[in-house]
Amino acid sequence: MKSQIQNLLETYQSIKPQIEHRLSEFINLRETAADEILFKELIFCLLTPQSNAERCWMAVQQLEKRNLLYSDDPIKISECLRGYTRFHHTKAKNILRNKEFLSKNNKICIRERLNKIDNPLKMREWLFENIIGMGFKEASHFLRNIGLGLKLAILDRHILRKLIEFKVITNIPNSLPVKTYLSIEQKMRKFSQERNMPFSHLDFLFWFTTKKTIFK
Repeated sequence: MKSQIQNLLETYQSIKPQIEHRLSEFINLRETAADEILFKELIFCLLTPQSNAERCWMAVQQLEKRNLLYSDDPIKISECLRGYTRFHHTKAKNILRNKEFLSKNNKICIRERLNKIDNPLKMREWLFENIIGMGFKEASHFLRNIGLGLKLAILDRHILRKLIEFKVITNIPNSLPVKTYLSIEQKMRKFSQERNMPFSHLDFLFWFTTKKTIFK
């Protein structure tokens, strides 16, 4: 009978090309995307706390469809988010406050801000400290999705449950302060290294074993 690890590695080999394709899309964003596209990814990650990621992406698509991605109207943004993400009023306000913070002369300048920071670990700390509504998980997610955080862990609950399943950790913490986050991230990194798997692939693999799809 195959072990859990054997099944996991067989699944990995079957979906590895899909993972590599998705990561290449993220790397392309890093190299070519306008600041407005990076801000779109930021909005997505700001919507995800305590919410379903697929529905959060649907919310972003609705904002885009209604020409509200770069709107300054918190009421219209909030109404558009309703039903897709929890705490839609607060998240709408956070989107606008972060847009103002990241803008110069009425132009979004995310790339300029990040280019002043010399590595993804420091970028994550800067985002965590400066972007309203962005924890370590959301900052890691954003940087991964724009091709800058391929060695960062996105520790949402489905990943934490998988880490328990494979005995990487023993329980889901009640909260994830930075010290705890970094400790779990290192254990996850060791798990991927022991399986000769790029760290950036493991999140997608765990997600696929739960959702049967490659997402963001």
